[in-house]
Amino acid sequence: MSTTTPPLIRRLGLVVAGAALAWHVDSAAACQVESGPTRAALIELYTSEGCSSCPPADQQLSQLPRSLDARADVVPLSLHVDYWDSIGWKDPFAQRRFNDRQSLLVDLNHQRTVYTPQFFVGGRELRSWRGGLQESVRQVNGTPAAADIRIEARPTASGSLAVTASARSAAAPAALYVALTENGLSSRVTRGENGGSTLAHDHVVRAFYGPIALTSGQVTFARDIPLPADWNRQHLEVATFVANDRTGEVLQALAARECAVR
Repeated sequence: MSTTTPPLIRRLGLVVAGAALAWHVDSAAACQVESGPTRAALIELYTSEGCSSCPPADQQLSQLPRSLDARADVVPLSLHVDYWDSIGWKDPFAQRRFNDRQSLLVDLNHQRTVYTPQFFVGGRELRSWRGGLQESVRQVNGTPAAADIRIEARPTASGSLAVTASARSAAAPAALYVALTENGLSSRVTRGENGGSTLAHDHVVRAFYGPIALTSGQVTFARDIPLPADWNRQHLEVATFVANDRTGEVLQALAARECAVR
């Protein structure tokens, strides 16, 4: 395990949170999915291409169907932090805001150490991720949902992705988060702790929005998300979750798979 102090279905291959929809379409097509009565397990992995102990964790996230129950309901996010960039390799997927999300979760879990790789399931830190991920997901999946989420997404004529996410929850204070992730990414690392290695990644967060506070128990997020030319539109996924801002507990999570733009 690498540590540092820095200067957030069903079976995968189907959809998360009970619904998956692949787009094979023109700009008029859209997908709509809604969350169910029990909680999908939001799995957040904080990782970096500059961390020598991170590749096994990245692989664990990519191979979730092999380690989880057949009916496991999960929403996986790979959030690349940038505080390893200074030791020789700049992670092309890192964003500073992920450092902030990770630090917030560490504080809400009453911990002191920010490190990579670091897993959180349902907003709770999971140090025993090699052997404890399956049971942690089971526990979350066995809990009634404390929020309702709906995602609507469609490609636009300009090539962006129009995303609308709405949420309702009686919990307070609560906030909605929206992410756009990409699968099938890889990097040839030439420097740093992983120099000479080719690293593969799935569920990498490309765009991240939130916290978006719920007002009177509800909120709607609507935005046209630009899609840079180097993003593979066939491998994109929209993910959302609602969390209690005071405790970090994830009240519900939902994702729509393969929101492709052709």
